[in-house]
Amino acid sequence: MIVYNKQLLDNEVLTDEADALCKGGFISKEQKKFIEKELPVLKSQKNILVRIGFFLLGCLLFGSICGAISLFGLSAENTFFKICCYIFAVVGFAGVELLANQEYHNHGLDDAFILNALLCLGAAIGITTEGYEMVIAFFVAVGALFIFLRYLHVISMLVFCLSATAFLFFGMFEFGDIGKAILPFTAMIFAGVFYFLTKKMMNRLNERYYYNGLLLANSFCLVLFYLSCNYLVVRELSAELLGTEVKHGIDIPFALFFYAFTFIVPVLYLVQALKTKDRLMLWISFLAIGFSIYTIRFYHSVLPIEVALTLGGIVLFGIAYFSIRNLKEKESGLTFKPDRINHSDSLLNAEALVVASTFGMKPEVKPQASPMEFGGGGFSGGGSDGSF
Repeated sequence: MIVYNKQLLDNEVLTDEADALCKGGFISKEQKKFIEKELPVLKSQKNILVRIGFFLLGCLLFGSICGAISLFGLSAENTFFKICCYIFAVVGFAGVELLANQEYHNHGLDDAFILNALLCLGAAIGITTEGYEMVIAFFVAVGALFIFLRYLHVISMLVFCLSATAFLFFGMFEFGDIGKAILPFTAMIFAGVFYFLTKKMMNRLNERYYYNGLLLANSFCLVLFYLSCNYLVVRELSAELLGTEVKHGIDIPFALFFYAFTFIVPVLYLVQALKTKDRLMLWISFLAIGFSIYTIRFYHSVLPIEVALTLGGIVLFGIAYFSIRNLKEKESGLTFKPDRINHSDSLLNAEALVVASTFGMKPEVKPQASPMEFGGGGFSGGGSDGSF
């Protein structure tokens, strides 16, 4: 299924590990360069800005090809309009297949052809079905999953997650008001099931290449699970989908459950992240806690905003102070010691580099010490003080 040479994929994993070990100080730069020289890898681009540049170039190339094809199909008019997006989607898939055979992976050019192919596929299905959202979401999800499995394109996994969620939502809309009313619980169950499914697949994964995509899907399930029954999301979507206005003094059905869910789930995320040392879940829990606070303040402003921010800052400062005080001496587990792999002082190094480049500062070069020391007359002859 995978189009790339698996030996090159294994080499890419090894070079990434070597780069991490070099940043952690476990191996030298010379050893890292030797490893990279001995292990050929795929043509990828790790610099995000350069990758964006190649992506824009790829979009221009894709548009030029589609424009040239359109010149030959203009005479057909309506017939060409009905099939043009299918042709453009085929161009996108053919282009990424050609780039993959040339060993391009996460380069920018392949990103452009993949995303444009999925976009044209969705547009083609939309023209054929006259905008039937459920069918569009289904085919885009299938196409995105195929691209991830064949080309190991992580962004396609995000497209698959969004399309699968859209397919669920539009499918529930087919049941009318009943489907819209139970949509939060359906989305919660859907996210929970797929979270444990992706977690199980990650633990039993034999091929390391699919790990990043499954990790993205797993994190997406965490976000979807929280947002599915968040009080603010449920209340606003209920008003939008059901057309019911929640009047002052009247709350939505099961409001107590949604309130409890809004605050309990982020705390559970935080406890589980600390227990399993899952950094990604930890960041998601922080964002969820912040959004939960925003949810309550959106409907209930207990304190003025300046007082709330001041008290919040004091609480956060206290938590940070006592956490650092208790963790600074720990050597393992949850600790305040710097991570040797992910340097905490990288921002300081970047700041020093920017200052040096801005003001034209150059590092001071210390001259090599001479093996012959002068002065004092200690070298079988007259010195500066005249002694022998």
